[in-house]
Amino acid sequence: MSDARTLYDALIDAWNRRNADQYAELFEEDGVIIGFDGSEVLGREAIREHLRGIFENHPTATYVTKVREVRDFGDVALLRAVAGMIPPGGGDLMPDRHAQQTLITRDRVVLFQNTPAQFHGRPEAVEALTAELREEVAK
Repeated sequence: MSDARTLYDALIDAWNRRNADQYAELFEEDGVIIGFDGSEVLGREAIREHLRGIFENHPTATYVTKVREVRDFGDVALLRAVAGMIPPGGGDLMPDRHAQQTLITRDRVVLFQNTPAQFHGRPEAVEALTAELREEVAK
């Protein structure tokens, strides 16, 4: 599985189904995630264990995403997306949890970075991203 979009969609699906094993298997052996809080998790097995702990101990929100760009560089690809989260049992996005997501792939995921999209001092940018992501929810 080497297509960046396919890998990204599978990654988001595994998160939304709270499946740490399937999520981790999408990564290269030495893959890396950089979480929303800036934490780094290095290596497929560490990613698996990290997510097991999250899924077992926390009700996680569901991602709603929109891919903005995919660049293919031959044996490496870069994907950029925006994401919002819907809380468990909730029906609407949490604007304070919007994110910019970056995925780098080879045959599997090399790096997944999830960066807050808070747009400090620009509430209109948060509102615009919320509206854009609500369109994805409606699909």
